[in-house]
Amino acid sequence: MTMKDKAKNFAQISTGKFKDAAGSATGNEHLESEGVVEQVKGNLKQAGEKVRDAFKKR
Repeated sequence: MTMKDKAKNFAQISTGKFKDAAGSATGNEHLESEGVVEQVKGNLKQAGEKVRDAFKKR
């Protein structure tokens, strides 16, 4: 996993956490669910990168 990809994934996860917290604090369910979706996308991308790296080492 390149550092650039890792940073992008981390930024997406962080943005998702922020949106989730902001939506929860304001009672905005749409913003809250949008944040959860962004977190899941970032985590899936990061997991995919780790799998790809594991196969590259073989």
